[in-house]
Amino acid sequence: MLCGQRYATELSRFLRFGLVGVVGFVVDTGLLYLGLAAGLGLWLGRVVSYLGAVTATWLLNRRFTFRGHIPGHTFHEWGRFAVSQLGGAITNLGIYGVLIEASVLARSHPVVGVAAGSLSGLVINYSLARIFVFRGTLAGRHDSSGSGPGSGRGS
Repeated sequence: MLCGQRYATELSRFLRFGLVGVVGFVVDTGLLYLGLAAGLGLWLGRVVSYLGAVTATWLLNRRFTFRGHIPGHTFHEWGRFAVSQLGGAITNLGIYGVLIEASVLARSHPVVGVAAGSLSGLVINYSLARIFVFRGTLAGRHDSSGSGPGSGRGS
C-alpha cells in the first residue's frame, strides 16, 4: 500500500473511531443521567455509564471502525478492549473528577465533565485499541492465516 493511501486509511479509521466515540458519549451520558435518577450519585453512576459506553463502543468499533480485523474469541477481545481503554479512562475520569469537584457548572451539568473527559481520552483510546485489540488491520491488511503476530488471535 502506498504511503499516502496508508495515511488516508488511518485517517478514515480515526474518524470512524471518533464517530463511534460520539455514540459512546451519548450512551455514557444517557446512562449517567439514568444512574443519577436512580440515586447512584455522580461517581457510581459514572462507573456504570462508563462500562456501558465501553461495551457499546467495542461492538461498534469491531463492526464499523476495524471491520477488516480477524476477530479472536469475543469475550477475550472485549476484555482486551476494556483493558486497552484504561489509559484513556484514567484521563477521561480524571478530567471528569477535577471538573465536577472544581466547577459548579460541571457539577450542575455533568455532561460538561463527560464531554471534556471523553475528548481527552480519544487519541489515547484510539492508539491503544489500534495496537492491542484490532491489530490485525495494521496498514490496512492482516495475516490471512489467522495465526500471525498481527492476526488478533493467540493473545
